[in-house]
This record gives sequence, structure tokens and C-alpha cells, in this order.
Amino acid sequence: MIGSLRGKLISKKPVGIVIEANGVGYELSVPISVLSSIPEVGSEVFMYIYTHVREDALQLYGFISEEEKGFFVKIIGISGIGPKIALAILSTITVERFRKAIESEDTKTLSMVPGVGKKMAGRLILELKDKLPSQTGAQPDDDYTDTISALVNLGYKRSDCINAIEHISKRGVKDIESVLRESLKYLSKSS
Repeated sequence: MIGSLRGKLISKKPVGIVIEANGVGYELSVPISVLSSIPEVGSEVFMYIYTHVREDALQLYGFISEEEKGFFVKIIGISGIGPKIALAILSTITVERFRKAIESEDTKTLSMVPGVGKKMAGRLILELKDKLPSQTGAQPDDDYTDTISALVNLGYKRSDCINAIEHISKRGVKDIESVLRESLKYLSKSS
């Protein structure tokens, strides 16, 4: 199984990306959010990979963070929900919003996803309510997104920004100004 992949981004299309590593091009299906957050074609990228093996096919799915990959694996672990629906979920709503919808039993938010009706939304809630990690110490969704956006606009890679904010959040820093300031310090040290 392939767990992660680092290489040159060769192609970026609405249906996925191709990363070349050691002369081999790996085609990955990715959530739409990944397409907007990875650098331009020709740049080096790092992706966490989920390898889906079926009788007739081998499919690779790419994610920016281990958390996103973990959610994907938990979603496809539910009977009747495959990788296409899981990818649609992660393409339509953020991981944090998905977690909140599960915790608050919000079938309306989950039903916004193409291919997910009320019945499937109810099954997602029932199956995942006790399996998802709680959101302790995490930033509110909008603040988290705004902070990442601000750092990306300053020229940092989205994946590095996410790692920095997660690192800062684990230290108990909560207000957005402090998270941004500490993230900048963290990113400047790792550059």
C-alpha cells in the first residue's frame, strides 16, 4: 500500500492530479479543496495517500492532511458508502464542518452533498457519532479558514500552514491573532 507520495506535480484537472515520483506518474483522485490548495504544475508536492483496491481496479486518493485521510477512511468504512461518496463529502464541506454536522446530528448540512440523501445522512451520523475525535482545542471553522487563507496569501504552502496551525492549537493558543502570530513564527523557523 502507498501511504504518502512526494514528487513533481505533472497535471492538475477537475477529476484529480498526477504526481511524478522517480519517473512514475501516479494518478490521484482528490477532493476539490486540494486542487485549490496545492501549488502550480511543476512544483513539488506531498500528499497522504489512501490506496483503494478492488477486484477490477486500483485507485489512489490523495489528501493534504492525515486528518482528512482519516475522515475519508472512516466514511468508506460505513456499509454502502464508497470512495466516490466520501470524496464528494470532502469536496463539498470541510472536515471541521463535517465533524460539527455529525456531532450536532445536522442531516441538512450532510444532505447538501451530491449523492447523500436524508437516509444516508442519518446513517453517517449513526455510524460516526462516537467514532470521530472531538474538536477540543480546534479553532472555529471560519477563523481556521481565514488564518490559513492569510498565511497562504503571504506565500506559504497550504499544507505547511495547516501543520503550523495544528501545532499552535495543540499548545492551547486559541484567539485568531495569537494563532496567526505564532503560526508566522513557526513557519519562519521551518523555512
